[in-house]
Amino acid sequence: MALLEVEDISVTFARRGQRAVHAVDGVSFSVDAGEVVGLVGESGCGKSVTSLAIMGLLPKQPGLRVGGKAVFDGTDLLQLDDRSRRDIRGRDIAMIFQDPLSSLNPVIPIGLQVTEVLTRHRGMKGDVAAKEAAALLDRVGIPDPKRRLKEYPHQLSGGMRQRALIAMAVACQPRLLIADEPTTALDVTIQAQILELLKDLVRDSGTALVMITHDLGVVAGMCETINVLYGGRVVETARRRPLFREPRHPYTVGLLGSVPRLDAGRGERLNPIPGSVRDLLPWQEGCAFAPRCTRRVDACVGEPPELVLAHDGRSYRCVNPAPLPGLARAADAPVPAKSEPAATADGTGQAAEAGTDVPAAGKPASGPVPAPREEEKP
Repeated sequence: MALLEVEDISVTFARRGQRAVHAVDGVSFSVDAGEVVGLVGESGCGKSVTSLAIMGLLPKQPGLRVGGKAVFDGTDLLQLDDRSRRDIRGRDIAMIFQDPLSSLNPVIPIGLQVTEVLTRHRGMKGDVAAKEAAALLDRVGIPDPKRRLKEYPHQLSGGMRQRALIAMAVACQPRLLIADEPTTALDVTIQAQILELLKDLVRDSGTALVMITHDLGVVAGMCETINVLYGGRVVETARRRPLFREPRHPYTVGLLGSVPRLDAGRGERLNPIPGSVRDLLPWQEGCAFAPRCTRRVDACVGEPPELVLAHDGRSYRCVNPAPLPGLARAADAPVPAKSEPAATADGTGQAAEAGTDVPAAGKPASGPVPAPREEEKP
């Protein structure tokens, strides 16, 4: 059984006289002990709201509705009362927030904020707690930790504030750590140090880590399983290498295609996803990504796409997914002559006739054709 099993979690914000906003619309994923799982997508896709719902940190208001399950070690976190949830937060589950300057109390020294966790969950007080707090700051790489305990958040650099948040999060050696954009607004050198620190914590303590980010470079270096979110739903789930090598959902393809490459030619333009995250359909009316999708077909609108499961364990929501390498679909190019190698007008080497998989351009048309991967709908 997974350490954390999130099943069909949903978060809806409603206001009188306005249309309800489905910030999270049926998200499901699981995290095993010692595993690093990524939640990836553009701003507004529901990543942070999902984590706040799991932690029970969403603001209480009349129009808020949270549904589904978030089962941690056999306990549904969404069914706990506030007191029981506070006992778990910080001790068994901890979270690193996106903006350390607003997450830390500006009028309380760093030392008191770290020792508060130790006092609440480990019963430490006085000099014992102060000594352990200094050890935690030293562990996360903050120089002169005893002096830093007396300083306020505004006296620390951005990297030090983020490290202080990490020290607070790991103070009780939690079994699950949720990191919400932990490298945002940090320079690349500090980013690398923070990510290396998180890797060490996962490796040394066996802590499970949920990494929330829009940075695919972070995903490539950290995560084992990746969940791509769009419009409040998971549109593709796969292991790291298959996802980067063979993305199936057009949104995943767009995210990878918009990343700058070091081997790109001089003056080569980026290939951004058209439109904005606001350009989406309600899932009840079809695929939310359809207004921005370059592979849109008539079947994308009208009914929500079903989740397709592949035999290799990956899943995606798309009726016209990107072809696997060496294979293509009818809409990509005209049918080549039998005596000629398959080719395309755009030079990508992907062409096909309706319902037929053919080799990529430059390969002989004769000989066995690679069979497509078997897929089935659940």
